Amino acid sequence: MALPEWTVYLLCIASVCGGFYICRVVKCARKSAWKNSQIAKLMARSEKPLFWIAYSLYTRTKLGYIFHKRQMKKARERYPTGHSRAQPTIINGIKIIPVPILLDNYSYVVIDTASNTAVVVDPADPQPVQACLEAEGVALQAVLCTHKHWDHSGGNRALKRRYSSCRVYGNAMDNIPGLTHPLLDKDTIDFGTQLHFRAFYTPGHTVGHMIYLLDGRAIGGPSSLFSGDLVFLSGCGRMFEGNASTMLSSLDTVGSLNDDTLLWPGHEYAEDNLLFAADVEPGNVVREQKLQWVLQQRSQRLCTCPSTLLEEKQYNPFLRSHSQDLHQALGLQQKQDEDWTSYRARVLEELRRRKDIYKDR
Repeated sequence: MALPEWTVYLLCIASVCGGFYICRVVKCARKSAWKNSQIAKLMARSEKPLFWIAYSLYTRTKLGYIFHKRQMKKARERYPTGHSRAQPTIINGIKIIPVPILLDNYSYVVIDTASNTAVVVDPADPQPVQACLEAEGVALQAVLCTHKHWDHSGGNRALKRRYSSCRVYGNAMDNIPGLTHPLLDKDTIDFGTQLHFRAFYTPGHTVGHMIYLLDGRAIGGPSSLFSGDLVFLSGCGRMFEGNASTMLSSLDTVGSLNDDTLLWPGHEYAEDNLLFAADVEPGNVVREQKLQWVLQQRSQRLCTCPSTLLEEKQYNPFLRSHSQDLHQALGLQQKQDEDWTSYRARVLEELRRRKDIYKDR
């Protein structure tokens, strides 16, 4: 399992405030070797009581936001100019600017240059987002938030205060900070003259996760998918608040989109994800080619997005649950009484299980 740092931080608080058992386990771990401690191994193995206590504290209490502010401060000190170097992508009057934030997140500023209209996707840290908006000379019209986790929503309220007319969009099921305009599956939102978005309800990572598709037809170019923590380059998000069947349905939504759609994920996980993909499907030639490109990019701290959905369908194992080659690599076979969808969900569950324990992510 990935052992996010917030679980460590919040479990320390839980150990002070809560049950004797948690306190006892936490005390037996040496702080300098936390990731190798018994509690880390227990959480990695079970993801049950201890993990969910930390997760609930992170998502449902002010402790989560306090930790998020601590993380923002640490990231600004470690990466004064951002964790990666990113260049704007301009498509017929639409400018998409990846904004590196925290330790590996991306926010995205999307500008309609014809109307000087800007929206931002997942502004976890308002400071670099505001700096980008000011450098571009545009005012913020809206925030499109994929889900409630602070590393995607932590800047919503600050930007709303800074730009009084700014609206905050997202799914009401996810308790998104500063939400003003709740969205349902396939709702459309228009800004300026050329920014036409469609929201898709994609639960699994959280109960209310949404993704946003910028329609390319209005500008005569490819569409752009802002996928939050549903899909990354060669990866997918963890199933915090859903099961494999739920996540499979959400991933199939992505798989149904046009192959030329540009993918703009919420994290810089490309290198790790492609190495994991090599572990589960070593014979995939397209994946190996992409890995070599990513390694070259990351050696210079360059951003690896966007990819395209055509690429992802060729090497992203989480979008390949239908692939016989992947089934063989995983050593899985469809049972006699098992329908195709249930089998694919089982393949996805096995993939996610392996990823959760792969190099502690």
